[in-house]
Amino acid sequence: MIQSIDHIVLTITDLNKTVFFYCDVLGMKLEEFKLGSNREIRKCLKFGNQKINLHENNNLIKPGAKVAKPGTGDICFISDKNILEWEKIFIRNNIKIEQGPIKQIGASSDLYSIYIRDPDENLIEISNRINI
Repeated sequence: MIQSIDHIVLTITDLNKTVFFYCDVLGMKLEEFKLGSNREIRKCLKFGNQKINLHENNNLIKPGAKVAKPGTGDICFISDKNILEWEKIFIRNNIKIEQGPIKQIGASSDLYSIYIRDPDENLIEISNRINI
């Protein structure tokens, strides 16, 4: 049986804009890694026990998604920071709020969510779990 998600991959167009958004705004950490004898340095964003591998659109890594395109992702992140604080952060950083804060239904609980887009137009949902 599947237990959890280890990582996902985002296809990106601009590494610097992506790093600013995910690291400086959302608080993730950029890391670099190599696979075995392959000399190519790969980049990922770490948070909690998960990571997002970054594949640059002009240098796709194999194997990969059949149709790897920037802006095709839709991710929900659970946060312990209050959604209203996130709203202030997004406003301060001139990040357009697509929707919310609104109530949603998550995988294991109800959520209070706010929706934005990253530099590649991926839909990003930031959520607080609502304890019932």
